[in-house]
Amino acid sequence: MAETFGNFVAGEWVKASSGKTFDSINPANTDDLVACYQASSVEDAKNTIDVAQKAQAAWAAIPAPNRGVILMRAAELLEKRSESVAADMTREEGKTLPEAKGEVGRAVNILRYFGGEGARLGGETVPSEREGVFAYTFRKPLGVVSLLTPWNFPIAIPAWKMAPALIAGNTVVIKPASAAPLCTVRLIEVLHESGLPKGVLNMVTGSGSVIGDELISNPAVKAVSFTGSCEVGNGIQNKTVPRGTKTQLEMGGKNPTIVLRDADLNMAADIVVNGAFFSTGQKCTATSRALIEEPIFEEFVRLLVEKTRRLRVGNGIEKGVDIGPCVDEGQMKTVLRYVDIGKKEGAKLLCGGHRLSGPGYDKGYFVEPTIFSDVTPDMTIAQEEIFGPVLAVIPVKDIDAAIAVANNVKFGLSASLLTNQLNKVFRYINRIEAGLIIVNLPSAGVEYQLPFGGTKASSTGFREQGSVAIDFYSELRTVYLKHQT
Repeated sequence: MAETFGNFVAGEWVKASSGKTFDSINPANTDDLVACYQASSVEDAKNTIDVAQKAQAAWAAIPAPNRGVILMRAAELLEKRSESVAADMTREEGKTLPEAKGEVGRAVNILRYFGGEGARLGGETVPSEREGVFAYTFRKPLGVVSLLTPWNFPIAIPAWKMAPALIAGNTVVIKPASAAPLCTVRLIEVLHESGLPKGVLNMVTGSGSVIGDELISNPAVKAVSFTGSCEVGNGIQNKTVPRGTKTQLEMGGKNPTIVLRDADLNMAADIVVNGAFFSTGQKCTATSRALIEEPIFEEFVRLLVEKTRRLRVGNGIEKGVDIGPCVDEGQMKTVLRYVDIGKKEGAKLLCGGHRLSGPGYDKGYFVEPTIFSDVTPDMTIAQEEIFGPVLAVIPVKDIDAAIAVANNVKFGLSASLLTNQLNKVFRYINRIEAGLIIVNLPSAGVEYQLPFGGTKASSTGFREQGSVAIDFYSELRTVYLKHQT
């Protein structure tokens, strides 16, 4: 029988006041009930925020290096449990077990990294132009912060939001996406066992349409960090900005990989396949457009299709599987709807494009890796984020044309260029409209110790990850101190 998890409030696992729960289903096998979670009410959200507010002053009074020790302990515990947590992730979210293990390892590194930031959490001294004045800056926590996290990186994203928030001295209320809350539960377990005081970290689960407004509009909430769709993110901003609530939004992407004629085509095809299809294309940094110089277009596409057809789709817990299912039925239907749109608009389906059926597939949400050609830059599948294993290949005349096509979307998260021509690399770096600028690597490959975020409609506010993540979760104060000379 599946376990039922409570909300985590004031250091205890508690039931929602509604008395209702919701189910989480394995997307590779819908007969497998993974867990049940609380369907929280507005009253539950209010109570949780109140608990966090009452705990904040005492948490902020703990020296930052000592707060860091708790994060370090949690990293050790999570590392010891990495195998079981990764298996939980594969079962609930669907990504392959090797990818899940990699993500848990990333969460471990994030906790360690920000644990270390506790000993570096400082400001700077600046010479004053006035005699006998000592001038310096220091950081203050904001108070209670709300974290709204997605399902596609169910432990890495909660970790990279929680860790800087906590190390800066804030208290946290987190609402994980209802499709995959289990890894957030596991993260809370290790932080609690590592000595995090009661009320510092809290979790409520349930529908965003029910409790979301309270989590972003409650007067005690001083900052909101959200990762998800543009539609929801823009709705959050419309409510937080008038109140002056600090807001951080990470939203969509329509990421290009540009392949120039001098690239090693075999290596380039591997990079595009990785960026487009691994994690079932369910990454905001996934490659969704391959922009290929005309002289190599036919040969490169032939190689790309050949490699894509070799990919094995299946239950991510099985060895040898490259691509797991879509996270749920709704996401699968979205992907298939975009495939239909592409065909209706005149794009040519080169491979994939269907829901898989038969033994091992009938009870899951499996979609074939899909490649379209004859795609024009203004087509829907070349403009809108699909969030699935669908790639559009587009021929371009040269690097300048490629950059123009790459930039001609509302998003600007990630972009990749595959070439050995240094002059063209710098032309691309200087002109591409993306927050993550990548050369000779997949568009989806980023590291925890570097800033993460995009331009245009992809991101709003401060960057996540790296040392600059602290900037969002703290307020800089400036001191002018006159002393005797």
